[in-house]
Amino acid sequence: MPITREQVEYVAHLSRLKLSEEEKDRFARQLDAILQAVEKLNELDTDGVEPLVHVAPRRNVFREDAAGESLPREEALRNAPEQSEGCFKVPRIIE
Repeated sequence: MPITREQVEYVAHLSRLKLSEEEKDRFARQLDAILQAVEKLNELDTDGVEPLVHVAPRRNVFREDAAGESLPREEALRNAPEQSEGCFKVPRIIE
């Protein structure tokens, strides 16, 4: 079922888009071509094909979590706008 010009006008109205007559015709053709290409996929035999999350194999790219030297407290607080008792002081956001 091809995409009609009226459907394009309806979607344009919902999207608050002002389209020229030429754009309406062009978008109707383009959207129809896209839906035809997607419909072609329904012809494929996908029995026994496992669904994929990613096309390429993925692996965890995070480094190992290893303990290391900490930043000295004085250095961490050096640029703090406000501090109190060796901690960052921030404005209260919850009463």
